Amino acid sequence: QTYFTAGVKEVRAWTIHVGDTAPQAAGVIHGDFERGFIRAQTIAFDDFIHYKGEQGAKDAGKMRAEGKEYVVRDGDVLNFLFNV
Repeated sequence: QTYFTAGVKEVRAWTIHVGDTAPQAAGVIHGDFERGFIRAQTIAFDDFIHYKGEQGAKDAGKMRAEGKEYVVRDGDVLNFLFNV
């Protein structure tokens, strides 16, 4: 399955296994992200599109904070908070 990260200049798709948790998904980007995982700011893909991006989804209350046990869903748009 696939999840996305979205920045000002770039949106990127990342491939993960079905059933991967948020820290495991973060580890696909960089091992430090998995080791220092704090939480994932999560927006469903459909909400991201409907509300025209991260800020619109956040303003509409569609951004969720998910912890280490969260199982990433196909199409999630994630922003990882971590500390190494």
